[in-house]
Amino acid sequence: MNPHRWLFRAARAAVAFALGAAAFAAHAADTVNVYSIWPENWARPMFEEFEKATGIKVNFVRFSSGEALARVTAEKNNPRIDVLFGGPVETFAAGINEGLFEPYKSPSFARLPARFRHADGLWTAIADDPLVFMTNEKFLKEHNLQAPASWDDLLAPVYRNMLQMADARTSGTAVTRIFSVLEVNGRDENKAFDYMRKLRPNIQLYTKSGGGGTLPVGLGQAAGGIFFIVDALDTKAKGYPVIISFPKEGIGTAAEGIALIKGAKNPDVGRKLIDWATSPAMQNHYAKYRINFVPAHPDVALEPSLAAVLKGTNIFAIDAAYAGANRKRVVDRWIAEVLNP
Repeated sequence: MNPHRWLFRAARAAVAFALGAAAFAAHAADTVNVYSIWPENWARPMFEEFEKATGIKVNFVRFSSGEALARVTAEKNNPRIDVLFGGPVETFAAGINEGLFEPYKSPSFARLPARFRHADGLWTAIADDPLVFMTNEKFLKEHNLQAPASWDDLLAPVYRNMLQMADARTSGTAVTRIFSVLEVNGRDENKAFDYMRKLRPNIQLYTKSGGGGTLPVGLGQAAGGIFFIVDALDTKAKGYPVIISFPKEGIGTAAEGIALIKGAKNPDVGRKLIDWATSPAMQNHYAKYRINFVPAHPDVALEPSLAAVLKGTNIFAIDAAYAGANRKRVVDRWIAEVLNP
């Protein structure tokens, strides 16, 4: 081969490599990598709106809360993502114990109620999401029942092997449910676990994701379950014959969080996503896309139909610090005593 031609090709390859590397670097600077705990049908429209507003692309993968927490923990020495998006803040509180997050306070931080922000900025809430009872209307009519209005109503023999709920090994919905039972029982763990053991024969299936049981309930394959309101109202909006109710003793609500990953490779764009998500810029889109989260930002109005569903209900906030500190121990006990006794 002509040596001059070889040198020319080598030089051209080097230039191409350099240009390609530069292009990749430029692309990386305009991209934020995310694990989303929200399902894709809610996360994707938010991320598309963010890209329209900022020009920053969001690369995301969806995991349930427990899976996302496990992945971020496993990757903490070499993070693959910049932001953890969505999911109950007790998941984020557990992540704080693992040293997973970098403090950051967005411009909206000071405007949020205290329970919607970690004092040091290790997470910030982007929404609130109460739990509800959701029951198949046809099942209730066939058995001459009213929608359950008490935790004890779910223990009735008519529901034997007919309820579906999320699995606490993978789902933040399940963790919020367990801590709701603890709160209703005054944090007396023995009383709470006694209730959950009594409920076990009525559980047909513990699903991997929080909303996994909504379709079976809608189709009548299961009689009911406990879900976040955003999942339950989505099921109802799709035309399935379901009734949403609340226990008189009260039920928990979980703030949905966002956090910057410690050691993130693209922290600046990560902060921009947090700025946007914690502000009305994102939360005004909940109503547009019919996503029934309660906005965290006080300047975003609650959608009227959602407000009507919540009127007069007994809903209490899950203590994120308490839940985060006790999450692993309580879930391990649930696995040992309820799931696999």
